[in-house]
Amino acid sequence: MDVTKIIKPIFNSRLKEIDLYNTQPGEIQQRVLMNLLQKAANTEWGKKYDYKSINNYDEYKERIPIQTYENVKSYVERLRNGEQNLLWPSEIRWFAKSSGTTNDKSKFLPVSKESLADTHYRGGKDAAALYLRQNPQSNVFWGKGLILGGSHRPNHNSKHSLVGDLSAILIENGSPVVDFVRVPSKKIALMDEWESKIEAIANNTISTNVTSLSGVPSWMLVLIKRVLEKTGKTSLEEVWPNLEVFFHGGVAFTPYREQYKQVIQSSRMHYVETYNASEGYFGTQSDLSDPAMLLMIDYGVFYEFIPMEEVDKENPKAYCLEEIEVGKNYAIVISTSCGLWRYMIGDTVKFTSKYPYKFVITGRTKHFINAFGEELIVDNAEKGLAKACAATGALVADYSAAPVFMDENAKCRHQWMIEFAKMPDSITNFSSILDQTLKEVNSDYEAKRWKDIALQPLEIVVARKGLFHDWLAAKGKLGGQHKIPRLSNTREYIEEMMTLNKD
Repeated sequence: MDVTKIIKPIFNSRLKEIDLYNTQPGEIQQRVLMNLLQKAANTEWGKKYDYKSINNYDEYKERIPIQTYENVKSYVERLRNGEQNLLWPSEIRWFAKSSGTTNDKSKFLPVSKESLADTHYRGGKDAAALYLRQNPQSNVFWGKGLILGGSHRPNHNSKHSLVGDLSAILIENGSPVVDFVRVPSKKIALMDEWESKIEAIANNTISTNVTSLSGVPSWMLVLIKRVLEKTGKTSLEEVWPNLEVFFHGGVAFTPYREQYKQVIQSSRMHYVETYNASEGYFGTQSDLSDPAMLLMIDYGVFYEFIPMEEVDKENPKAYCLEEIEVGKNYAIVISTSCGLWRYMIGDTVKFTSKYPYKFVITGRTKHFINAFGEELIVDNAEKGLAKACAATGALVADYSAAPVFMDENAKCRHQWMIEFAKMPDSITNFSSILDQTLKEVNSDYEAKRWKDIALQPLEIVVARKGLFHDWLAAKGKLGGQHKIPRLSNTREYIEEMMTLNKD
């Protein structure tokens, strides 16, 4: 029996609350902030900054400086060693290992029971509610949801304390009710050896009525291809005929869109972007025809935004939600119910509308190229790649780019390492279109490329098949939420990739 029609009315009251985003964003966010401050007032951090005497946002931002991981690392280490009531009053037993960067230094973000309930799990429920509103004919609860997550391990051998991918923490602590509508089994879902996990998930789910997928696009694609290999089918709807939606996040979907069209050919398939980071759940695509996500403003998260020109300043100016400008790039700053206070997470966004506030992710504060004043961000790169692919019939599997500061001929350029799922009809043509599109979407890049004086035409290095997989494997970062650094201002990553590409 399809229970979707039974479940759908349960979401009605919640959807009415979300509709208040259109008219009361400032009031909603102010309530969130004051509630967070009240709850944390008697923590070590709350006493340090006298949270009890803070009455509004202006007082809050004047008193607490912007934080990065280095600023809170000592608190996190104390929490991992068993101390409590430091940043948040309830016991912290879970730590999300962040791979927002791919260097060897990991970040461990505290996860409280409140942040699980009022942010992460609430985000998942709202994603379902908003999807059902957009697709009233859905039968998504008729079958199972395939959730592709990471793994966890004990934290410093502390009893009942875990560290790992956020997705694994969510699976470990999820309601037993979810187990009835999710595949694979928890035992398989939390396996730590990635390639064995893919094999086990494929074997465990091929004969299941899978109606939805959830996970990171790059790693889900690996699983889908393995399922197709094992079944001998050419498209996924031949395996799971009732599949209708993929809730995706973690990396931008644009580079993978065409590949998904090849492996899932059904016109009934929908794609919903979500923004569930290690630090919190921030957004959900609320309109299938609009790629922007709705900022979820009544969770345990208070938002601030730093203009990109302020990011590297000692005391950057930050603005609350109602002060932002549409079309401008901002670094996100959050205060949350897991004890992160005015914490800059490293992601950048651009708002496309107000009332309600909708946004797109544009990149990372550290994942960009600005070696010559060109200020190239991931959003620019993916627009360029999409246009080059469309014009040349290419499909990009993965990519990374970095500057060449000066070669033997004293020439500077950008070097792109691209693994193609389908080669372009001409690499020269592909390069030219990519370069021209970057000029069209980024005036700084266009200025630096003027007459090839400051910056030469970009160079493309074709990566062998499996290069990026092998690079992640060499760093012990297969699966989960691990990501390829799309743009880097140094040559550290691309040099490692170049070496592997010769092997």
